[in-house]
Amino acid sequence: MSIFDRFRLDGKKLFITGGSRGLGREMALAIADAGANVILVARDSEQLELTAEKIRAFGRTAWTIQKDVSKPEECEEACRIALAEAGPVDILINNVGGRRENVATEEMSLAMWQELIDLNLTNTFICCKMIGAAMIENKIKGRIINIASINGMVAGRNIAGRHYETAKAGVIQLTRSLAVDWARYGITANTICPGLFMTAPNVRWSRDHPGVIEEFLHNVPTGEFGRPDDIGPLAVYLASDSTRYMTGSSLVIDGGYTCW
Repeated sequence: MSIFDRFRLDGKKLFITGGSRGLGREMALAIADAGANVILVARDSEQLELTAEKIRAFGRTAWTIQKDVSKPEECEEACRIALAEAGPVDILINNVGGRRENVATEEMSLAMWQELIDLNLTNTFICCKMIGAAMIENKIKGRIINIASINGMVAGRNIAGRHYETAKAGVIQLTRSLAVDWARYGITANTICPGLFMTAPNVRWSRDHPGVIEEFLHNVPTGEFGRPDDIGPLAVYLASDSTRYMTGSSLVIDGGYTCW
């Protein structure tokens, strides 16, 4: 067997939130390229279909579910639809999230706080609970990949409000806890912690808050931002049998930003 065969995902099934664009799309395409069929969940029906067509071009099956998983009831419904229409899955990637608001903690309303926690943490819990339960019930030695952030480890510079740091730290610790709880089922749970990738939301941040983005780049040792396609190979690695003995880990991909 070639070492590359250990990264094949033939016959596997991926459920990914926020899979229609940005980092989610690149992870979905990479995992499809490695052999898996894909259930895409996102808000934008047009983008969903565009990404689904790219997946089908690999000869894979693609399902699309148009839901906003930042809303707990829609997140639950997306999981129910996926399990009913596609059956239990082998790989779960919880990718939805974002900072969105630059509001100081002392000025943030409880309603905004809860909305942002739901965006960055609650949907991860719901999908782990529902999709993970199906893995356990069907005796699937699944792979859970939760997308956190380096801001789950270090606070962002010159950014107001700390909902994002709090939620992403929660994602990291939820993942570590599930790794312990579900190891006996052969399920692994790991976290990817990206630095700054120039996805569409961060392009908007660079326009609205150029000083924040410029300072961030100044502190990246490699001197460049991440490209969305940089994350695909890492997702394939974590989804594959190569990581059967890795669980509870947080893999940082940030150009060295957190090294100093």
